[in-house]
Amino acid sequence: MQLRYVFTELRNGLRRNLSMHLAVIVTLFVSLTLAGIGILVQREASITVDDLGTDLQIRVNLCTQDDPAAKRGIENCASGEITDAQKQRIEQELKASPEVDSFEFQSKEEGFKLAYEQAKRKGESAAAAYEGDNPVVTPEKWPAAYWVTLKTPDKADGVISALQGLDGVSTIYDQREALKQIFGIMTVLKYGSWVGSGFLLFAALLQVANTIRLAALARRREIGIMRLVGASTLYIALPFLLEALVTAIVGVGLAAGALAAFQHWGVENGMAEKVTFLPWVDWSDYGEALIGLFPPGIVILGPALTLIPTLLLTRKYVKV
Repeated sequence: MQLRYVFTELRNGLRRNLSMHLAVIVTLFVSLTLAGIGILVQREASITVDDLGTDLQIRVNLCTQDDPAAKRGIENCASGEITDAQKQRIEQELKASPEVDSFEFQSKEEGFKLAYEQAKRKGESAAAAYEGDNPVVTPEKWPAAYWVTLKTPDKADGVISALQGLDGVSTIYDQREALKQIFGIMTVLKYGSWVGSGFLLFAALLQVANTIRLAALARRREIGIMRLVGASTLYIALPFLLEALVTAIVGVGLAAGALAAFQHWGVENGMAEKVTFLPWVDWSDYGEALIGLFPPGIVILGPALTLIPTLLLTRKYVKV
């Protein structure tokens, strides 16, 4: 196989169909950028769920020794640390409630470890309260809790009222309304970016097909001669495949740069500074948006969208 011919045909093909290739690159750039933003939004939703729970969950904090609730005059924690009998009574109420789908006990150590990891993601100033010789927050001070999963997000009044009066219950955190708004915005952003990306990727597929067809028609004499002298289909199709690869590399590179700019200025120096109570995606999540497998990252998606249709269509157009 003469590589000089292959690269000469690649250069000629790129120059001959420059406007078509530029159109494919621009479409890939925009669509892959939107797809990458959709992946980052999906990762943000997962991180938020890990940090705050879901709109189907409430958290029931249990009493600790010297519980702040007792200092506020709440009699539930008057006896100090929750006892096994009080825990059994709480679990009975949870099992009996028709609003509860399931519940899970979280120990002091588990809750403290999770809170510490979340604080580290938010920055050194947040993590400082958990570190050092005399930390402000310790596992002993951290409350054990029940994570209660509801059957439907709009029905929790019964179980909340039943638990609020029980000994051993310190506080009940019900963040369904706030989370519903947050997840609603994330859902709109995620599916909106993916729908827009899907339309543009379909347009890119059509442009790739048109580019191959025009390139094959422009080279039909050369293709006929090569067929007569016994050239293989792969040898004839290789310049087309390399053209598709070049356009994919340029489109993916531009999309990766736009996604990096979004991560740096839009997330880290934008939303993360204004909304500090939420954890935000970091550069590891950006890497996942580039090279992830499910959903596929843009480094995988871009070449697949150009090479696969090119490989399929060249089998048709290079025949004489």
